[in-house]
Amino acid sequence: MLYGLATLIGIIEGLTEFIPVSSTGHMIIAGHLLGFTGPRADAFEIFIQLGAILAVVGLYRDRFLALIPGRSGVPAPGNIADTVDATAGTGFSGWRGLGLLALTTLPALVAGKLAHHYIKDHLFNPITVAIGLAVGGAGLILVERFRPAPRKTGLDSLGWQEALWVGLFQCLALWPGMSRSGSTIIGGMIKGIDRKTTAEYSFLAAVPVMIAATGYDLYKSRGFLHASDAPLFALGFVVSLVSAWFAIRFFIRFLASHTLKGFGWYRIVVAAFTLWYFSGRQLG
Repeated sequence: MLYGLATLIGIIEGLTEFIPVSSTGHMIIAGHLLGFTGPRADAFEIFIQLGAILAVVGLYRDRFLALIPGRSGVPAPGNIADTVDATAGTGFSGWRGLGLLALTTLPALVAGKLAHHYIKDHLFNPITVAIGLAVGGAGLILVERFRPAPRKTGLDSLGWQEALWVGLFQCLALWPGMSRSGSTIIGGMIKGIDRKTTAEYSFLAAVPVMIAATGYDLYKSRGFLHASDAPLFALGFVVSLVSAWFAIRFFIRFLASHTLKGFGWYRIVVAAFTLWYFSGRQLG
């Protein structure tokens, strides 16, 4: 039973981490529906996010290698990362690329540290998740309706203003249900970054902030972990990695010919169901 739950939660995490629907929100809802809650369940859900992170690193390995100062990026044939020259002083590479990622990551780290206990104590429940899903869903629909014409195309076109702007929007994802990818994509599109570029930058920017957040949460949860948990955690990790790999590739292809409105309406439907189901249980 536990291994079946681990597989299901791993699939949910992998499929939803990098598309704008909130993986944390989905795992909270699924956990309450399936009775998979408590400190060890929370630690499991945190740990398997590392599998999703590894999927991004694997798919965009040339982009990450190009961030090493002084190294020339040689993209693999057919890889979804763009061609880069890490020896140049411009573009998303070398020290400049690292600086852009650091600037995007810093606001969420500061806000997360200050609000960590409040968020964990008050926002990790289905009702607050539903509110985040609905607000973020409306945001996706509105940004597709009113966004400015794209002025930035390709990761190498991004500058310091775009990096900071996306970082500030990333702070919205501290509310479970808002979605880190959804918040950063909305922010990027408002700033005039084209849909595909802001999605790809959202993937790359996820790595440092998610490593920091998961590392901190796992350290805080170390008292609940035991050696006997290793097989369960390993299963969830692998399932999350594989699911995220396919989800990222699908999402990038999807953006080539579709808008984000469908994800917005999906979030609103899930939010309505969650509010109906869990509000009814509380009243009962």
